[in-house]
Amino acid sequence: MHENTTATPSPETPRTPWLQTLRVYLEPASLRMLTLGFSAGLPLLLVLGTLSFRLREAGIDRSTIGYLSWVGLAYGFKWVWAPLVDRMPLPLLTRMLGRRRGWLLLSQGLIVAGLAGMALADPRQTLGPIVWCALAVAFGSATQDIALDAFRIESADADRQAALAATYQTGYRLAMIWAGAGVLWIAARAEVAPALGQAAAQGAAAYQNGAWQTAYLVMAASMAVGMVTVLFSREPRPMALPPARNAAEWLRSALIEPFADFLRRYGWQAALILALIAVYRISDVVMGIMANPFYVDMGFTKDEVAAVTKVYGVIMTLVGAFVGGALSMRFGVMRILMLGAMLSACTNLLFAWLAGHGHDVTALIAVVSADNLASGIASAAFIAYLSSLTNVSYSATQYALFSSMMLLAPKFVAGFSGDYVNAFGYAQFFTATALLGAPVLVLVWLASRAKTA
Repeated sequence: MHENTTATPSPETPRTPWLQTLRVYLEPASLRMLTLGFSAGLPLLLVLGTLSFRLREAGIDRSTIGYLSWVGLAYGFKWVWAPLVDRMPLPLLTRMLGRRRGWLLLSQGLIVAGLAGMALADPRQTLGPIVWCALAVAFGSATQDIALDAFRIESADADRQAALAATYQTGYRLAMIWAGAGVLWIAARAEVAPALGQAAAQGAAAYQNGAWQTAYLVMAASMAVGMVTVLFSREPRPMALPPARNAAEWLRSALIEPFADFLRRYGWQAALILALIAVYRISDVVMGIMANPFYVDMGFTKDEVAAVTKVYGVIMTLVGAFVGGALSMRFGVMRILMLGAMLSACTNLLFAWLAGHGHDVTALIAVVSADNLASGIASAAFIAYLSSLTNVSYSATQYALFSSMMLLAPKFVAGFSGDYVNAFGYAQFFTATALLGAPVLVLVWLASRAKTA
């Protein structure tokens, strides 16, 4: 038996009427999660997917791009400093804004500074500055995630968490569209026509760093959406923390107790839960690193990729996130978790088909639409599942542990994606990433049986 300290709704709770289910999306807490989700989703692609497009266009080889994706491992280790974000006050910001909002604003400022640095760097000259700035963005983004996950979990009771997860995911995915399609569109608009006789015979020669500089500076400015929301939001009611008599006791309560609490509540099931968390998004994450280099190598232009992902990607992401959140509230998280895992693996096979089909914008529309729909459904259900596992007394640290494990193994494996594509080609790579989803289905089934046992 587990203590009744998690955000898990009672299995005896009657189903919510559809109208009431949909009305929850208009509540202030849900709307705040929409804009804060945008702030959380913006940095990710700018240090991973979009950056890989930029680097490939600059002539950087696929293996190097794959290894540079390890910058994203910062997200996989955020549990290390999560206890500090959860418990440690910031000298000035905490007094002015509160513990959660203070950390949010600090991390957002670091993201802005890192994106500005990435804008000014030129990868053709040296990769060092752009890598260090990308690490700063990733660290700031991971810290923002820690504080924001706690802010979200503490902002509403258990039966609202699926709705908050859906609106958070919607904002997150909209930001990813902006940081993916939007940045490509801006970079394309900012390009200048080459002088006569300077037409490039090679892809690297067509690269214009000034255009990317403009695009990344616009992305840095876009972080204002989250920063303004933080400034005008209310701090959630703080959890009462037991007083620590000395430094050792504070460290025990901040660093050890959140993990010990999780093990006490779930016992042997903790290993199964952590295994599921560790691999649930592996198909999407590993595939995503090579998606943009794939578009470049297939001959799709920045405008084509931007138009497809911006229009069809936005629509299907919105549909997927809201459908995933609503279905999770209606039919239970575990069922939709299984559905999302199946859809995510199957859509990777569509990319394998596109690799053999060739340059075809209509086919790209179909594949991107299906991929965004599946990802929206899977992500909304998964966020709700992770939220249900946390004890609100340790919300930031425990959620950071879960979301870190979600990325650690996939990000590590993704680092070798460029080598795999060089050796076997894109079609086999996408097929292999789909097969990575097979163990996920087994783990979801086992976890659902353990949860109902």
